[in-house]
Amino acid sequence: MFQRVLNTLHGIKRSYSRRRFRSHLPMGGYQENRVAAELVDTLSDVDLSALNELLDWQCFTADLQGRRFGSAAWRGKRAEPQVIPDRRIVLLNEHFNLSDKHVLEIGCFEGIHTIGLAQYASRVTAVDARIENVVKTIVRCAFFGCTPRVLKCDVEVEPLPIEWLSSDVLHHVGVLYHLKDPVKHLLKLGQFIRIGLMLDTHYALDHEAVERFELNGKAYRYKRFQESGDADPFSGVYDHAKWLRLDDVIGTLKHAGFSEVNVIETRVERNGPRALIMAARPEGPKPDGSHRQRGAF
Repeated sequence: MFQRVLNTLHGIKRSYSRRRFRSHLPMGGYQENRVAAELVDTLSDVDLSALNELLDWQCFTADLQGRRFGSAAWRGKRAEPQVIPDRRIVLLNEHFNLSDKHVLEIGCFEGIHTIGLAQYASRVTAVDARIENVVKTIVRCAFFGCTPRVLKCDVEVEPLPIEWLSSDVLHHVGVLYHLKDPVKHLLKLGQFIRIGLMLDTHYALDHEAVERFELNGKAYRYKRFQESGDADPFSGVYDHAKWLRLDDVIGTLKHAGFSEVNVIETRVERNGPRALIMAARPEGPKPDGSHRQRGAF
């Protein structure tokens, strides 16, 4: 009971600090990462300010005039204009040539990556477990002149809506390390991704993976990561997540049918080590009888 009260007090303090920071966030004057969006660029300052207040934005872009569309999360978190397209989307296109592909984005957040994907792919479906993120993604994409299909979907709730998720290529960034059952999730990907995927995720180092669970008779080691739950927009929606070892992430992708797995990079971030992975099915006929273009591995 005491811990619950303490957590509530900490939450109130954080919320006040964030609101204070965001109230002083400049509306204009941003020089970096300006991006063209005709329906934003033509808004008056008054209308753009009103748009920014309508939803509880946690990130923002800068239009050609250097004005803010959206808001920041807090000091040091999404406090600068976001880049469109993200460098990883450029890499994804280089690997899979998205021009004739249907791309699925798991965890669309507020639509920044969704817009980048729409610049390359012939079709985009974006899903998120939070309905507010679905709404924000639809709104942001509309003002950028793109029309992805955006749906609410918690990818850990069975049965999965396979008909919604079926696609050629998967964009999977910043989600796996928020899941309570990441192995089961990765194995499920083989049911609805036809060609390949990009996965960007934190992982556990060997000495950190001190807990174990079992699935289908196989044991997996993991690091337990405490989540803040649905109230925190940057948290998983459950009480904890399991961070897998990198070898188990790779092995599970192969078991799911993505036999061509390439770790593009590993890097160390504030919360721990992180990897960028490209994975593809072996060459062969697609369901329609044609052959896919080989990824640039």
